[in-house]
Amino acid sequence: MAQRQKILVLYLATSALDTAVIGWAQYDGLGGTSMTGDERSPPYKTGVAALEDGWRLFQASPLLPHPPGIEFQTSYLKYEFWFEQWITLPDPETVGTAGGASRRAEAEMTSS
Repeated sequence: MAQRQKILVLYLATSALDTAVIGWAQYDGLGGTSMTGDERSPPYKTGVAALEDGWRLFQASPLLPHPPGIEFQTSYLKYEFWFEQWITLPDPETVGTAGGASRRAEAEMTSS
């Protein structure tokens, strides 16, 4: 069985997983990408909601001390969380067959 990885990057309002998503990106190993602005609302309201839906958290931004006045500068979004899901693709030999029998087995049965 082949597998493909899906990546979800959520930028949260604070370092806590239960705070609001303020930016996001999705990358799909099956093809397709979506970014903040592609959709009206984020795929999840919080990081916890992504966890509850089966996404696995594998990276969080380190918490670094920020100097006074930094809140008045435009910079990167500092609370970045990376999630992943692994999608198992159906076996091409069994797709579209009745009862899960492989196409090869069906061909052998009909040729006998």
